Amino acid sequence: MKVIYNTLLKRTSTFAVIALASTFFFERSLDVASESLFQSVNKGKLWNDIKHKYE
Repeated sequence: MKVIYNTLLKRTSTFAVIALASTFFFERSLDVASESLFQSVNKGKLWNDIKHKYE
């Protein structure tokens, strides 16, 4: 634990970069997961599923 603190968290700049990067990746993974859940719950009701009927 002390090694992690000394290499990554001791300096404010590296801590800020780690916080921003982890926030970006968390937000992106949450977005992909929620979009996938939405697509699976609404299968057959979305435009991509029914557009062949109207073209």
